[in-house]
Amino acid sequence: MAISDIDLIDAWKQVLTLSRLKAGDIVTVLTSDTTHPQTLRTALIAAAGLGARVNRLDLPPVNGEKAHSRDSLAYLGTTPLTGNRAAIAALKESDLVLDLMTLLFSPEQHKILSSGTRILLAVEPPEVLARLVPTEADRARVFRAAAQLEGAREMHVTSRAGTDLRCPLGQYPAIKEYGFVDEPGRWDHWPSGFILTWPNEGQANGRIVLDKGDILLPQKCYVNEPITLTVKEGYITAIEGGLDAELLKDYMGEFNDPEAYALSHIGWGLQKRARWSTLSLYDRESTIGMDARAFEGNFLCSMGPNNEAGGDRVTACHIDIPMRNCTVSLDGNVAVREGKVIDNPAE
Repeated sequence: MAISDIDLIDAWKQVLTLSRLKAGDIVTVLTSDTTHPQTLRTALIAAAGLGARVNRLDLPPVNGEKAHSRDSLAYLGTTPLTGNRAAIAALKESDLVLDLMTLLFSPEQHKILSSGTRILLAVEPPEVLARLVPTEADRARVFRAAAQLEGAREMHVTSRAGTDLRCPLGQYPAIKEYGFVDEPGRWDHWPSGFILTWPNEGQANGRIVLDKGDILLPQKCYVNEPITLTVKEGYITAIEGGLDAELLKDYMGEFNDPEAYALSHIGWGLQKRARWSTLSLYDRESTIGMDARAFEGNFLCSMGPNNEAGGDRVTACHIDIPMRNCTVSLDGNVAVREGKVIDNPAE
């Protein structure tokens, strides 16, 4: 069901208030051809209504001839900001950037954040945004999970389907995503609600078994038959199974990049209002699947870049895989047991 402009303006005002927007702040709304018109117009009204000085920067899309789909995360090459000094300068001079285009995994985003500018990504359909408006309680829950993850030396992930993966930790920080940007230089994504990190380079080993009902992104499809991924020294060395495995192999093989097979971020979902089943209700081109990434208790593993965490691995291919019914342990302490989050593992 559609959302009224009034409701979405109210949602924007809640998120902007949580993001500490003040009267007189400079807000730049970053848009492209795929920006949802209702999300744009309500963002402009909400920011202006809170007293901000609001600009819009509209940039043409790139990489369409290279990407395998219209999903903004299907190809992570250059962005509309690549080499665009004027646009970068404008964004660095902004207090807050509302990214309705998708800059994720770009060096330009890091340059902008380093200036103290806050960036909030919001590209899901309006009704998803309205349903998953972040709260202070979401932030508190993510911080509690971060306290479990920070300082852990190993993540061990198992499942009845056959997953048995060990990831040494410590090289990369714990990244908190809770849906708003309340600190200088912070990036976040509305909607979200999860915790993640990256395994130490070249040290993850084991087996990941994708079971029926697990999700592949950006394919935005549910797995129909098991896929077994063999992990050796931080890289996927084998993808085995039936048709689903063949489709995944073909998609990744087209990038012709060995770095695409590196194990990327790992973590778990914490958002109680996100639903595993929502992906089945949307056209594939209308969503990037944030319900799938954030739903409570999923183990979210990925393949591809690590530059978002300060690493130097850049690849145009990025696969996110929300998995159900996994057990995630940190140094022997269970954080998620068979898809159920353990908020107080010491108890």
